[in-house]
Amino acid sequence: MTTLESEEIHQEDSIDAASRTFSQLLCDLLQSVAHVNSLPLNRPNTESKAFNQFAAFVSKFSPILVHLEQNESTHTAPVRMAVESLEEDINYVANLIENSSSETPVGQIEEVTHNLGRCLGIVLSASLEISPKIKDMIGALHQEMIDAKFDFDDSYDNGDSEIEITELNPVEGGTVDRIFTDIDDVTLQLKNGNDEALHIALSELSELVREKLVPDGWLNDRGIVSILLNRLGSSKHDNRLMIILILRRLASENDENKEKMSDVGALSAVVRSLTRDSEERREAVGLLLTLSEIPRVRQRMGRAQGCIVMLVSLLNGDDSSASSDAAKLLSALSGNTQNVLHMAEAGYFKPLVQYLKKGSDMNKILMATTLWKMELTDQSRTALGNEGSIEALVKMFNSGKLEAKLSALGALQNLSALTENVQRLISSGIVAPLLQLLFSVTSVLMTLREPASAILASIAQSESILINKDVAQQMLSLLNLTSPVIQYHLLRALNSIVDHASASKVRRKMKESGAVQLLLPFLTENNTEIREVALNLLFNLSKDYLAGELTEQLGETHINVIMNIILVSTSENEKAAAIGLIGNIPVTDKKATEILNRLHLLPILVSLLGVSITTSTPASRWLIGSIAGVLVRFTVPSEKKLLRQSAELGVIPLLVKVLSIGSPIAMARAATSLAQLSQHSLSLSKAKGSRWFCVPPSSDAFCEVHDGHCFVKSTFCLVKAGAVSPLVKILTGKEREADEAVLNALATLMQDEIWENGSKTIAKASGVNAIIKILDVGSVKAQEKALWMLERIFRVETHREQYGEAAQVLLISLAQKGAPTLKSMIAKILAHLQLLQMQSSYF
Repeated sequence: MTTLESEEIHQEDSIDAASRTFSQLLCDLLQSVAHVNSLPLNRPNTESKAFNQFAAFVSKFSPILVHLEQNESTHTAPVRMAVESLEEDINYVANLIENSSSETPVGQIEEVTHNLGRCLGIVLSASLEISPKIKDMIGALHQEMIDAKFDFDDSYDNGDSEIEITELNPVEGGTVDRIFTDIDDVTLQLKNGNDEALHIALSELSELVREKLVPDGWLNDRGIVSILLNRLGSSKHDNRLMIILILRRLASENDENKEKMSDVGALSAVVRSLTRDSEERREAVGLLLTLSEIPRVRQRMGRAQGCIVMLVSLLNGDDSSASSDAAKLLSALSGNTQNVLHMAEAGYFKPLVQYLKKGSDMNKILMATTLWKMELTDQSRTALGNEGSIEALVKMFNSGKLEAKLSALGALQNLSALTENVQRLISSGIVAPLLQLLFSVTSVLMTLREPASAILASIAQSESILINKDVAQQMLSLLNLTSPVIQYHLLRALNSIVDHASASKVRRKMKESGAVQLLLPFLTENNTEIREVALNLLFNLSKDYLAGELTEQLGETHINVIMNIILVSTSENEKAAAIGLIGNIPVTDKKATEILNRLHLLPILVSLLGVSITTSTPASRWLIGSIAGVLVRFTVPSEKKLLRQSAELGVIPLLVKVLSIGSPIAMARAATSLAQLSQHSLSLSKAKGSRWFCVPPSSDAFCEVHDGHCFVKSTFCLVKAGAVSPLVKILTGKEREADEAVLNALATLMQDEIWENGSKTIAKASGVNAIIKILDVGSVKAQEKALWMLERIFRVETHREQYGEAAQVLLISLAQKGAPTLKSMIAKILAHLQLLQMQSSYF
């Protein structure tokens, strides 16, 4: 064969090799491995041992190659180059074995083995997503082949003299020149190579660093660390990860390498990797943790933008390894108070609380002041409370000097906005010292009174404050002796106290000590916040007054003041409190009714209600409930003039709307007013005969319940007002507060003359089952009214047939377990259902 022909064949082989897919390449390599293992070894003893050892290494390639073929994520250019090198070296040794005429130096086999090991190292470095099991297998085989020795001490069978074979030290002689030439090429690609070339260079550098084949001097001379850091920010994910892994290895070797990575720019480049995917974040935080061993690096690390924020994020993340390293690094950085403040801003408060507990006086003040000024979320307040900040701050307040007391109170004021922390404050015993502080006349302590009063206002939201006897009385006595800010906080505290369910004794004591007269001047206060909270406090105090008492306390002068607030205030809460205060005047107080009617309160309330039912806010719902409470006064059955006035102003349709949108108490009040109006519908319907009409009314005006012509404004008819269905719906709901009022309203449709028509109308609205339900879930009074209605409903045979079975189980259960007062009515109903003789002695 001519030289030209040989070159042409070689070119064809190269083209074929380049056109192979990665899977085909791996398949060819597997065949080469099998071929090496099948070759006969007709060689001298030493050479035979070397070939046997080489074949043993090669036989371990098969599972690795199979895994690479199945995992497409490994089909990258660097891995392909490494696999091609494996194939080339294996085929080379196969040719040596097959060529029986040549004598192969054992050192040559050893060098090929080491080359194969290095190729495996590149495969390991470049394959990022292989399974841990295969990764361990590659790593073990890589190390085994790198360390392989082929130094056999044996003789040939023909009696030739013993041959000693020694290994060539890879860092001596010509080998070191080859490595340094590779490093120069690697350095060039690290600096300027594109992504693919950089990946190959990083793989080779990783292998060289791992095997310690490059002296530190060469790495220093070429500025490898700086080059890697420069490429870190602009590289793709795989390359960034490899760079960080190499940097971690270099940093772990000596402090000199750490120093090279310690300037703020370098640290910032690494910090940016904390925002990447999970694996890169994990390695980056590990690198930063290693670098933090140097004090100077820790100082700079805290200044790297975003570093502490990202560390806190990792600390709270799902990656346990990254979280653990982040915790260690944050602990290392917490020696710097500025870092601790940054951690707090990021929502990590443990180091800050540690300073509160064990820091110097100045550091305690710094941390407390930070908490005072910081905008905290409830989540942050919870974390701070759990870490023990409340106890540390209370201790600081009790034992510190003026500046410490002030900063501690400021922080406690911020933390006390959370209910859980309020309980901690009460448990700490701080209430008595705060009150003592408010009574203090020492000028130096005056600055502490405002935060102290604010904390008391927060603490008062917990019913536990009532364990401090006479706390309300003490606050009352301070009201006229303090500044407006402190007055505001004390009024808030008092309002919270009297609103507690178990505060009836406190309310009584306050009224006996003249609290109402003390509070009334605040109703003319220009400070709207003080006026509103004082009005709220009066509203809560007025709940327990008897007829005449509250009117006497208020007087017509202050009722006028309250009316003015209703007219001019822009706050729905303030209007609601003012109207609620008037609503707390007992309905039986006729003098109050006369005053309110003279002041034209009714049309004002109707107008306000019309606006309020179109919105849905907590304030508007409270306002609706307050208005509904006062309307009960203007619909008292005995006040016929007020009834007509209310109906003509359009009260009834508004009350019907309240049944659907109001709070349970607003629904109950609306139902009460409707019941009071509906009591007159029967008589008004009969009185409005045809003689009243010049033109006969339409058939739509006829009411099947009242058996006459009904109109909402003139006969107050629930049926024509469309109130029956909303009333029934309340009974089917989960809230029970309005049951009795609703049943009273529906019962007006079952008066003696109209009970049969009324029961039919209620049945059409699915009301019978709703009434039966009350036997199971209602209060005793509601059960009484439901039984009264069912007794009349079950007089009708069709109702007995349709609803009797559903009712009888509940009726029998109620007869056995219910209140004794219910038994006679139950007996009547069971008799209607033919389950009991009317004269049964059981009842």
